[in-house]
Parts: sequence; structure tokens; C-alpha cells
Amino acid sequence: MFRDLKWKIPLIAAILLGAVWLAYPVQEKINLGLDLQGGMHLVLEVQTEKAVESSIEQRADDIKRALQDEDVELDRVFAIQDDKTVHIILVDTIDTPATTQLVKNYPSMELQGTQRDGLELIYRVTAEEIKYIKENAVQQALETIRNRVDQFGVSEPAIQVQGERRILVQLPGIKEPERAINLIGKTARLEFKVVDDSMSPQQALQQGPPNGSEVLYQRIENPETGAVTKEPYLIKERTLMTGDSLTAADVRYDNQFNEPYVALTFNSLGGQQFYQISKDYLGKRIAIILDNNVYSAPVIREEIPGGRAQVTGRFSTEEARDLAIALRAGALPAPVIILENRTIGPSLGRDSVEAGVTSIVAGFIVVLIFMMLYYRLSGVVAVTALFLNLLLLLGALAYFGAALTLPGIAGIILTVGMAIDANVLVFERVREEVRIGKPVRAAIDAGFAKAFRTIVDANVTTFIAAIVLFQFGTGPIKGFAITLCIGIAASMFTAVFVSRTVFDSFMARKKIQTLSIG
Repeated sequence: MFRDLKWKIPLIAAILLGAVWLAYPVQEKINLGLDLQGGMHLVLEVQTEKAVESSIEQRADDIKRALQDEDVELDRVFAIQDDKTVHIILVDTIDTPATTQLVKNYPSMELQGTQRDGLELIYRVTAEEIKYIKENAVQQALETIRNRVDQFGVSEPAIQVQGERRILVQLPGIKEPERAINLIGKTARLEFKVVDDSMSPQQALQQGPPNGSEVLYQRIENPETGAVTKEPYLIKERTLMTGDSLTAADVRYDNQFNEPYVALTFNSLGGQQFYQISKDYLGKRIAIILDNNVYSAPVIREEIPGGRAQVTGRFSTEEARDLAIALRAGALPAPVIILENRTIGPSLGRDSVEAGVTSIVAGFIVVLIFMMLYYRLSGVVAVTALFLNLLLLLGALAYFGAALTLPGIAGIILTVGMAIDANVLVFERVREEVRIGKPVRAAIDAGFAKAFRTIVDANVTTFIAAIVLFQFGTGPIKGFAITLCIGIAASMFTAVFVSRTVFDSFMARKKIQTLSIG
């Protein structure tokens, strides 16, 4: 038994030194959650119906292009959102077989019937496809928001789906809440459209825009006065190209005025598409539009190969940087609205930290006094094991990069109680063995052996409960479950392994006849 000390003591020392190395300095290694350092709490709702509408419109455009490629003579193809249908109007029924055969490539489209003597084919999107589009829109929005937040530079953000179409966003330590809200909520749909020169924007505002065109605005801010004006543009509704093929977006500065702009790079397919646009619309103005706001409308003066473009506008470096982040992260599949917006001040978080630390220290002192009075020197061993338990817990939190929350502190306090409970079980067993006249060595062996099964049973059941909380809980519940799981593992090590090693060390050095255990 005593020969085991040759590997037990170095193992304990190595684990403790590793925990100290991981946890020091605590202020830098342990991340604090939203409730401890302040920050933002947002609940967003994804407008999944908009994603469905956009998908149906896109499907109608795809079918139209595919039919045109097959030389099918079309009157028009359009979508009706109310009943989730796509209408295909042919010029001659001779093209009906080819049309129905082609639409079979879209298994989510069901033929509902025909009108106009068979010239109009009506297809409806299936309910299963609509459900899939909505679920996919939420997941895409989740990933897009996560990418934006990661590039924004927030440490330990919590971003997760709640319910069918809500997303919870918690940003600890955020210092620019308004900027974060603007960045997260920006749809970031980039479009290239032709400027309609058939009439002036002022005429369009007075008389109404011609069919197939709309009036959009460019936001202009005076850098000296801060006054904001809006300049109207008459834009054709047809989108020439979107930002779906974008691969990079970076902030750069022009050589003439040192003003920021966003340089765009497209993939090979997008580069060919952009080159074709510059070739087809040479000498015309192409508006660069983000979320229905015109950023610039330059004249295409030459063909632009290489898949590169730039978004210029009268914005600051910070605005250009946020625009680049949104474009790199990708467009949201549907708009999001903010249902809940709460900001927790750092002072409240600091008060929570102080209160939590105070409660841990106070609990530790009370346990220390009780154990030393009731179990004497053996109580000192238990308190030493408890201190090591807290040290291991901090080291593990630092290693896993877990965020410490107020419920997490509650988990630490609960762990303190459970760790002491294990020592109490052992000591009571040892006292029973001493009372019936067993030697100290035999009493210690029997006490640890008999209490071990009870300790394992109690800790395993609690550990299972903590795993369930972590798996199905959200936010603060997860923080509580993480610290509880780590604390249980640490308490098993310290209360059983470390305490036993300390007793064995004393027995190996001295021939102890009596045991100071109350």
C-alpha cells in the first residue's frame, strides 16, 4: 500500500501544477458570462415567410430560364405567394409535354391543374418543402449571425435557436450595443441592378415609376454637419446578379481622397457573370444595392474581367468595416426582427461577481470551521482536499474555455457541499471502525472501502442529472450543469484519492496509535 505513494504523490502534484498553470491568472483565463460582466441579450425572430416567398420567386425564375434554354415559347412565368404557386403560361400547347417533363426535375412542385385551355400550368410548392425552407432559413440565419458575431470580436457569445423561428443571442462584454444590433440585424442582400434612365427620379416620384422599375434611395450624410439626406434613384426591378457568389469583401482606401470602400471578389462563376454584365451594359449605370439601399451607381466604362468589383459610398471606416463583415458572413436568408433587447450594465455584473465570490469564501470558511471543530486534524485534511477541488475546477473551466455564469457559481457552491459530504461519509465510517476497536490502519482502510460505493452512487446520479441539464438546458442552465459536472469529477478525485493519499502518507512516516477524528 505504501509503495503506491511513489506514484500517487507525483501524480497529484502534476495535476495540481497543471491546474494552477491553466487557471493563472484567473482574470485572464476564466471567461465571465453575460450576467457577470454585462453585455447584450437579444431575442430575434426570423421572418421565415419571407424566406418562403424568396424561394418561390427564385424557383419561378429558375423554371423560366430552364424552359427558355429548351426553346419553349413562353408568355410569362410568375409566382403567387398567397397560395404558394408558380404559374407557367405557354404560347402553344405543343410545348406542354416538354414543360411538364422539365418541371419534374423539381420534385417539390406538384401540378395543381391547368387553365386557359391548357396554356396555363399551375404548380404548387409542397407542404414538406415549405416546412424545410422555414427550418433551413432559421439554421442559415443562426450560422450567418454566428459568423458575423465571430468577426465582430465578441468572446464567448451564446447563439442558439429557441422554438421554431427564434434565435437567442447573448454577447458578454459588448461595448457598442447599437453597432452590434445593426450588424446582426442587417439582411445584407447584395444586388446589382440597372439604373432606369427613361425618366428622372423626380418624375417617377410625381407620376409613378414605369412598369418593371422602382424608386430606391441612397443615404448621404454630411461629414461636417452630420445631416442625413436621401437621393432617389429609378432602378429596374430585375436583379442582374446577387452576392451569393461572393468570396471576399475587404475594406480599402482610394488613392485620391483616402476614402474607404469595400473591395469585392467573386468566385469563378460569379466572375464570369459579372464580366458578362459589364459587357452587356457597357456605358450604362449599374446600381450596387444592399438591403434596398443604393450605395453607388457607377457607369460601366469598360468590360471588367477577373471577378472584382467595389462598393463605394459616403461612409466612415467603421461603416465600411461592418459592411464588409456582413458581406463576408453572407446574407440572411430572411429578415429578422428584434423581439427582446436587454442590456446588462458592467456594474451589475461586477456586483454579481463580488456577491458570488463572497458566498464561496463565506461557505468555505464556515465549512473549514465546522470540519476542524468536529473532525479535528482529519477535518484539516478534508478542507485541504476541498481547496484542491476548487483549484481543479478553475483549471478545468480555463481549459475548456467555459464561461462562468452566476448559476455556474451556484454549481461551484453545490460542489463544495458535495465534496465535503464525501469526506463526512468516509470519516463517519472510520469513526465506527475505531469505536469497535480496530487499529488505525485497518479502520482507515475499512472506512474508505465501505464509504466508496455510497460516494460513487451519489455522485454518478448527480452527474447524470447534470448531463441531462447540459443537453436540454439553455443559457444559465448550461453554465450550472458545466460547473456541476466538472466539480463532481474533481470532488471524486480529491475527496477519495487525495484524502486517502494524505492519510497513507502520515501512516507511512509515523506509527500512529490514535487518530484525530473527533
